[in-house]
Amino acid sequence: MPPFDDEHIGIRIAAQRKRAGLTQQGLAQRIPYSYSLLRHVESGHKSASPQFVAAVTRALGIDTAALTGQHSPSPRPGRVTSLVQPVREALDLFDLPPDPHLPTAPPQELAAAAEALCRDVRGARLYQAATALPALLADLTAACREHPTTELWRALASACRSAHDVTTKLGCYDLATVALDRMGRAAEHAGDPLLGAIRQYKRALSYRSRDAEHRIGLRMVAAGHEMLRQTGESTESLAVAGQLHLGAAVIAARAGDRGAVESHLERAGEIARRTGEVGSVHWLSFGPANVGAHEVFARLELRQYDEALAAARAVRPPHGWAASRRAALLVDRARAEMETGRAEAALASLAKARELAPQQTRFHPRVRETVNGLLNLRRRSPDALTRMAAWVGV
Repeated sequence: MPPFDDEHIGIRIAAQRKRAGLTQQGLAQRIPYSYSLLRHVESGHKSASPQFVAAVTRALGIDTAALTGQHSPSPRPGRVTSLVQPVREALDLFDLPPDPHLPTAPPQELAAAAEALCRDVRGARLYQAATALPALLADLTAACREHPTTELWRALASACRSAHDVTTKLGCYDLATVALDRMGRAAEHAGDPLLGAIRQYKRALSYRSRDAEHRIGLRMVAAGHEMLRQTGESTESLAVAGQLHLGAAVIAARAGDRGAVESHLERAGEIARRTGEVGSVHWLSFGPANVGAHEVFARLELRQYDEALAAARAVRPPHGWAASRRAALLVDRARAEMETGRAEAALASLAKARELAPQQTRFHPRVRETVNGLLNLRRRSPDALTRMAAWVGV
């Protein structure tokens, strides 16, 4: 029998107990073990025996895996898996000759469809975007092979970028990497350095995890800046340059490099003061609000929670700011509120994020972290928190 994960089992017991609306005393009365033992197990000072775990699972009416961490169910429902597989298959068509038996739509229709897809992604309509992606990717790939034009290659690069954004938000990171590779190749065919630099920004963000080699991500940011030197200075190139600095700030924050974080945020802020709010450069938005949103994330990573909350409160979303961006900021604000002892405010921010972008919020890893944190802060969970925990699968 595999060993129990004693390092985390006490935390899991506490979270499940609170979801059930029980105090430690309340749960202790339902199991043949003392309140003192339960308290020490939850705090990690004593190990949980298999018999103890079995008693707790019976009392709470849950599966043993919910406490041991073994064979944990995926937070993604079956619907997501069924949506993503056709996207994977469509991306695999990239270097294959087109099927002569399948007609393709006129180029203008395909470009318009790529734009509509971007609107769905920015509106956090992930399921709708995932449903539309396979056919559009297949049609654009065939059209680019048969009648290659700059417009079509740009549209294909845009669709691949949308595929990256959708699969990332749904937690399918391996497929997101494939989508970025396809985006880069389409951008090369289009001869569009702005698209190429945006792709480097997206690519670099995959190196923001704690165990990643952060210097590789920063090299990708540098490659993006090099691409922009081909374009000359314009509002569009400045906006992409600013976004690259924001990506570098996020990566540096994960590496714990406070000096680099401050430097990149300052440079991005200087650019934002020059450009103002830039609504869309290949569907990338940049400006003071986006600088503020990235600062919130970076401060959280540096564990500067008071500063993160102050930065979140200072952000003034411009008119037309995407629902996906607004919801992501609310999720980060919730984390800052939770870490500064504002549990009710944190739950309210998560509820607003859910209302704005339910599909995105449900799969956001920081939502799960924050809900777990709120469960651990409370002796017993209010109904709203219990419902939120069940919804995100905690």
